[in-house]
Amino acid sequence: MQVYLSAWKETERGQAWARISQSGHARARLRAPRAQRVVYPVPDPCQPGQQQYKSSCLHQHPQHTTHPSTPPNSPATRELVLLRSARPSIYIPNSYDTMREVISLNVGQAGCQIANSCWELYCLEHGIQPDGYLTEERKAADDDHGFSTFFSETGQGKYVPRTIYCDLEPNVVDEVRTGTYRSLFHPEHMITGKEDASNNYARGHYTVGKELIDQVLDKVRRVADNCSGLQGFLVFHSFGGGTGSGFGALLMERLSVDYGKKCKLEFCVYPAPQVATSVVEPYNSILTTHTTLEHSDCSFMVDNEAIYGICRRNLGIERPNFENLNRLIAQVVSSITASLRFDGSLNVDLNEFQTNLVPYPRIHFPLVAYSPVISTAKASHEANSVMEITNSCFEPDNQMVKCDPRNGKYMATCLLYRGDVVPKDTHVAIAQLKTKRTIQFVDWCPTGFKLGICYQPPETVPNGDLAKVNRAVCMLSNTTAIAEAWSALSHKFDLMYSKRAFVHWYVGEGMEEGEFSEAREDLAALERDYEEVAADSLEGEEGVDAEY
Repeated sequence: MQVYLSAWKETERGQAWARISQSGHARARLRAPRAQRVVYPVPDPCQPGQQQYKSSCLHQHPQHTTHPSTPPNSPATRELVLLRSARPSIYIPNSYDTMREVISLNVGQAGCQIANSCWELYCLEHGIQPDGYLTEERKAADDDHGFSTFFSETGQGKYVPRTIYCDLEPNVVDEVRTGTYRSLFHPEHMITGKEDASNNYARGHYTVGKELIDQVLDKVRRVADNCSGLQGFLVFHSFGGGTGSGFGALLMERLSVDYGKKCKLEFCVYPAPQVATSVVEPYNSILTTHTTLEHSDCSFMVDNEAIYGICRRNLGIERPNFENLNRLIAQVVSSITASLRFDGSLNVDLNEFQTNLVPYPRIHFPLVAYSPVISTAKASHEANSVMEITNSCFEPDNQMVKCDPRNGKYMATCLLYRGDVVPKDTHVAIAQLKTKRTIQFVDWCPTGFKLGICYQPPETVPNGDLAKVNRAVCMLSNTTAIAEAWSALSHKFDLMYSKRAFVHWYVGEGMEEGEFSEAREDLAALERDYEEVAADSLEGEEGVDAEY
């Protein structure tokens, strides 16, 4: 019996296209040949006594190009060989071939210590040991395609974080160099100076920082050169410290020059209303906000006082330390970046944060909330349904900046769910939220909520404070209520600057006194921007229909 192998016989136009494309004519690649299907009989010795048709898709199954029993000079062979030589080879990447690398830059004590907790959590999520090698369970699974976002793989199978640690004094980075994860990080990616910024923005930005910036940018360039599809940068720093504010602002300026179109997201420790680590925090914060306002695409702010309160109330920790705070912040960062590393339907790259959250370039300071924050002792008594964790994100006590969202109006909200969550439950939860009068949206925003669901459940540090849960949500909301935080900071600034207190320390490092006035005016303009956004909304508007 015979089996029929189908081939594609090219017409005159197709053969002409083949000749032109082989000669290298660029425009010929844009035209595909018209083809006719012809069927050639080919004997099949493998299945005698049966008659069937074998149709071969040549670009998907090249092994069916010719049958073993087909004579070399048969018409089928000639036509198939002609077709394969005429059609140019075009590589179409699939979703896993498209890399989405992100470089983390950790500046100052706060930035470096938050980064320690983040990398600890990333390693647990991806099954990477402190020495950089995969655990046996992860090797056996072989199902994770998200390593490349934050890790680069060496020839020996070791995973190295795409991150740079930089501080103007060595103490904090030395703890990383000698700590549990000392073998994980590249030694050259830990850059330190010899003297700190002394809580002085001017030292970090103008004098001491200038000596270190070129070295840091050189390492950033090397890490970026090792990326095939760099998405952007995550910058961790504080607003109140000298290195975090001054050197962080300098780094953002230089990144805008060298990588202008790449996305830059900030994770900032904002000065708390009552808790302060230095007297000059208001100066540093307003100066760095003024400098980075046009260089940052989105800034996620947290303040220590708000997170202290969450740790006390929800976790039962009487005296939270920085490790407790940083591990909670790490859960937020992990949730925000989960869709870059695992399967998800929202925020697949960094640029979508701008698209979803930032209605105007200057208004890019979303409020952050995370739920559930629950201790191991209480975990067995809580249901943690989708409805409960969604509602808790809108409670004022669960916001990571001290402000009351009930006093403002929402411009956009992203709800990033993780774990055992189905879309139906999220729709029901949002439908209930829209019935609450305390949650108001501006009337000019047609899309109230945007959802993301990542099926990778949240991970927790073993023997840590947070309980392991099967679902969690991180809320990012751009609300006019954040102006409360700016207003409180401006008031502190005005009290000191009216007496010109401590200004001589900044002027002595090369700053001009006029920069203080300029920065304060810029922040006042930012406050007015938020007021205008809220005023544009109709009074009594409960919210518009959300698209989700």
